Amino acid sequence: MAATNSFISYGSVAKTFHWLTALLILTALPLGWIADNLAYAVLHANTAPTEAEIARAARVFSLHKTVGITVFFVALARILWALTQTKPGLLNADNKPEAFAAETVHWLLYGSLVLVPLSGWVHHAATEGFAPILWPFGQNLPFVPKSEAVAEVTGVLHWLFMWVLVGSLVLHVAGALKHHVVDKDSTLRRMLPGQANSPEPPQQHHSLVPAVAAVTVWAMVLSGGWITGEFAKEADDADIELAEVQSDWQVQTGTLSITISQLGSPVTGSFADWTAAITFDDPAQAGPAGSVDVTIAIGSLSLGSVTDQAMGADFFDSAQFPTAQFTADLFKTETGFEARGPLTIRDSTMDIILPFSLDLQGDTASMAGSVELNRLDFNVGTSQPTEESLGFAVSATVELTARRNQ
Repeated sequence: MAATNSFISYGSVAKTFHWLTALLILTALPLGWIADNLAYAVLHANTAPTEAEIARAARVFSLHKTVGITVFFVALARILWALTQTKPGLLNADNKPEAFAAETVHWLLYGSLVLVPLSGWVHHAATEGFAPILWPFGQNLPFVPKSEAVAEVTGVLHWLFMWVLVGSLVLHVAGALKHHVVDKDSTLRRMLPGQANSPEPPQQHHSLVPAVAAVTVWAMVLSGGWITGEFAKEADDADIELAEVQSDWQVQTGTLSITISQLGSPVTGSFADWTAAITFDDPAQAGPAGSVDVTIAIGSLSLGSVTDQAMGADFFDSAQFPTAQFTADLFKTETGFEARGPLTIRDSTMDIILPFSLDLQGDTASMAGSVELNRLDFNVGTSQPTEESLGFAVSATVELTARRNQ
């Protein structure tokens, strides 16, 4: 059997690409379905998920993503090979409607084999917190930022493109069976291993009309997704909005973030809503310098793909404990500054020391500091008593610029 195509038959390379792609797709689709169900069970369980349950969902997602990336590269190689080859003629080219449908489905399949894994890959790269792709080449993509908005849009695109792929596969298989069982021609046999005795296809002309039809289908699917609200982010009714506080120093800009370790990889998120009541006077010598009272809206945390899990009863339990509190005295030390006082998260309070640097320019002050906490000290994630899925250490970082009220 020849390696290359002819007008009559497919070569061994094209056949290998075809059946390898089929195997990968029929592996990736059920893995994705199983992974979604496992993740749903973890996020919506009545009891706290165990480390084993979380690890199992992560492993299946990792396998799904790894197979998906393989599909992407195999599809690219298959398309590049097809561009160098003679396209075998359709045996039913004289049946214009059927030939048009067949070519449209082929365009949908080729496009979906690129769009589905690519949208999933971009979603993965844009997300903080993930089940990793099982390869040594890193988890990020050039020009793809860590962005909740990008992750949300590409996640919807991945889901919509997946249904186009499934529909195309069903039509492709139905057409092949129709040729084999009803028409009894060689359409299916010439894609099977070995040499098929195929008749000479009728003379035919290929146009771009089926490609335009395929693009129209994708446009209709995307429009349908937009109309039905698939791209609209649902608001979280559980979030609270903190009231403004009176402060000698008014915060102008600032970020309050945490970094956790999930499956051995760092995941960083930030709180969108927090307040700080600050009193401060820079003493000439080491000693007391003021106070700070920080209130944090737990529900305003964005932590990538694990945000919902972080809000759950076994973690921050934002429904029962909507805020965290840090009330501290400020001290000037020989080397910098420290905030010393109790930090309350959930139902636990611990005294901590937050060292920070301070740049004071007249009535404007910029500070930056960080402290490492142990999640178990605050009863966060007690169902995961080891670091197999979630590390113990949580790094909390604050950066802000404040201006003295006159």
